[in-house]
Amino acid sequence: MIQSKSVARLQLNKICRLLILSVLFLFALPVLAQNTQNLSSVRVDELSDAQIRQFIQQVEASGLSEAQLEQVASARGMAPSEISKLRERVNKLKQNQGTTDKPKSNTQNSSYDKNVRSNPGGRQLNYEPDSSEVELDPEKAEEALNAFKPKVFGSDLFKNSKITFEPNLRIATPANYSIGPDDQINIDIYGYSEASYKLVVSPEGTINIPYVGVVQVSGLSMEQATARIRSRLSTIYSNINTGNTKVAISLGDIRSIKVTLVGEVTRPGTYTLPSLATAFNALYASGGPTENGSFRTIEVIRNSRVVSTIDVYDFLLRGFQRNNVRLQDQDVIRIPTYRKRVQFSGEVKRPYIFEALDKDRLRDIIEFAGGFTTEAYTARIKIIQNTAKERRITDVFANEFGTYTPNNGDKYFAEPILERFENRVVIEGAVFRPGAYELEPGLTLSQLIKKAEGVKEDAFLPRGYIKRLRTDNTSELISFDLARIINQTAADIALLREDSVTISSIFDLRDEYRVTIEGEVRNPGQFGFSENQSLEDLIQQAGGFKEGASARRIEISRRVRDAEAGAANSKTSEVFQVDVDQNLRIQGPRFVLQPFDIVVVRNAPGYETQRNVRVEGEVLYPGTYTITRKDERISDLVGRAGGFTDLAYLDGASLKRGDAAEKGTGKNRINSKETDDQKVDRLKRLQSTVNDSTERVDENISGSSLVGINLNRIIENPKAKYDLILEEGDVLMVPKQLQTVKVNGEVLSPVTVIYESRKGFKEYIANAGGFSQKALRKRAYVLYPNGSIQSTKRFLGFNNYPIVKAGAEIFVPTKEEKRKITAAETVGLASALASMGAIIIGILNTVK
Repeated sequence: MIQSKSVARLQLNKICRLLILSVLFLFALPVLAQNTQNLSSVRVDELSDAQIRQFIQQVEASGLSEAQLEQVASARGMAPSEISKLRERVNKLKQNQGTTDKPKSNTQNSSYDKNVRSNPGGRQLNYEPDSSEVELDPEKAEEALNAFKPKVFGSDLFKNSKITFEPNLRIATPANYSIGPDDQINIDIYGYSEASYKLVVSPEGTINIPYVGVVQVSGLSMEQATARIRSRLSTIYSNINTGNTKVAISLGDIRSIKVTLVGEVTRPGTYTLPSLATAFNALYASGGPTENGSFRTIEVIRNSRVVSTIDVYDFLLRGFQRNNVRLQDQDVIRIPTYRKRVQFSGEVKRPYIFEALDKDRLRDIIEFAGGFTTEAYTARIKIIQNTAKERRITDVFANEFGTYTPNNGDKYFAEPILERFENRVVIEGAVFRPGAYELEPGLTLSQLIKKAEGVKEDAFLPRGYIKRLRTDNTSELISFDLARIINQTAADIALLREDSVTISSIFDLRDEYRVTIEGEVRNPGQFGFSENQSLEDLIQQAGGFKEGASARRIEISRRVRDAEAGAANSKTSEVFQVDVDQNLRIQGPRFVLQPFDIVVVRNAPGYETQRNVRVEGEVLYPGTYTITRKDERISDLVGRAGGFTDLAYLDGASLKRGDAAEKGTGKNRINSKETDDQKVDRLKRLQSTVNDSTERVDENISGSSLVGINLNRIIENPKAKYDLILEEGDVLMVPKQLQTVKVNGEVLSPVTVIYESRKGFKEYIANAGGFSQKALRKRAYVLYPNGSIQSTKRFLGFNNYPIVKAGAEIFVPTKEEKRKITAAETVGLASALASMGAIIIGILNTVK
């Protein structure tokens, strides 16, 4: 019930998020429609791959899904058919990019791709936003959709914050600068006479020089004003004419002028600028031309007369500012509408919309676009033109680029070159220089092989083949005898464009030849086969013999190639036994190996490596001992260790036999009847009978590999069957006198108590508070210090508990909980019994 409420709450939260996202989306669409361009004129077929890639990158960077952008584009006026074409081109580009430019996988793209896969017909999708999607950001959507609209060349010039076009006020005063009211003129007199004046031109255009009087300077150039002021000063300072007194005249603070910008201006109006400002300064201050403004016929009007016509392309393409005149007060800058614009897309360096003048030709437009890219098809350009009724397509060839006059609205397409070669042939395989070659007139197969420096020694001479494209672009295979072509005993084959010659190696047409060596060598494994390879060569490749290897009775097994199929006694392999020199000297006939031979080198008879055991605990000389005989036993080891100390507790002694004894190598290996799988099954069966509380103990028992021994009996009766033969890795542990007993499992209070010989099993349970309600008494058992286990036995319905010794641990497992019969099962059982009773009564009545 609680889980159902949680699921319902999650679904309600998801629905609320969907409603919020939908409301935000509905509010965002009108804002986008008001502040952005109309996409109804977009034709996806006319978009370049670069524009589509830019759109994909913008979508991935913004975190929006393509489906969201589709909805915005639809609200912006893009036709459903164009949206379907856009989706197809996006998917095609993603597939072509493959793993190199694989888009980031996110929830949005996954939803979009899922919708695309479920709608292969290309119809407009009814996309439902998922709660995991990000909120639609109008600015990010606008930035992504701008990839569909080509930019007007030059439009970024006056919007670039890094280009300010501010006039430089720290330059020397230009000689042609026209002085006007509010200009400051600095006059410095030095030499025999010294004086300094800073005079501001009055609104009447004059300055008042002390001791000289009023001088008219307005409307004069700086050069003219300097000459007039110098002439008037010479009437007072006579040494000016002799040169003993000098005069320096410069412009100080400059005045401001007002310039008006009209026409297709981003921000038309009257601007106050420094008097040193140029036309570019005014254009930048106003934001430049609008979307419909001209960049090539900007007029500077002074006193109702056009004094300069500015072509921004001169600056953008060549860096020229020859018509960038200095402005004067009350100048007017008029930006007319453009008269002719064309669009260039495809394989050009600058795919923009360009403004064309009447003097321009298609060659000039190509120059505006930066020329063709390296992948462009330059022999022809496709042009889509607008007629009075409809569109038409025109092809303009390279020899017409200089004469074709662009028309308003032309759209030029520079297509990429074809992904094919006009004169290529390819040779692959067992030649010294495989690769692509030029198809020269009359080139034949034998000549191509010579170009590739000939065939290799491992070339398969009986056959090669040529893969050739037919006229319908299907392929065919032409086989040839390579040996006869090389020997010129067969007719040579003339090659055609895109022929692919394949010469196989003999190693490509067979399994890789290898030989295997196992056993007592330093580096066993597989090795590459070589012709005339002997057994001694393979042993040397494998690092030589190990210390205990035998050079006699080396066994080689070989595949049988001509066995009788179906015969019960047919050979499956051929086996050889060979003796070699221990030092691998060459003596007598050599045994030559064949591919896939398996060599086995065995141990030398009687060779044994030292095997060690340990004695720990209460013996006189504990430590590591080497086994001296194959039949050495526990009693012998105790004797070598000097016997027991006074504190030794023999009943608690144990023997730990680890993996080294069970999984030895060579002659030390024990043929154990119990496999690892059987051990796992035994452990599972043991664990199924006890509680989780005893599971840890069972794992310790199985992992420690303790062998329950009775050291008292071993010492009393050495060489008896319970006096075990030692194996490598055995550890004999003789503990001190143990004085406690542990009680664990299903008791009320697990505890460790002091051992008392008079106490029995139930008394130790009583010390732990007694059995719990879940205790499985009949399965209780005792783990003795030597590793042996004694379980509870039942006789005539009574539990016969095991004896408890010092150091022992008592474990009480848990009862398995019985599942109660449900009400439905009770009803079903009652119905079944009633039915059975009715059937029995019916049978009895029939018998009567």
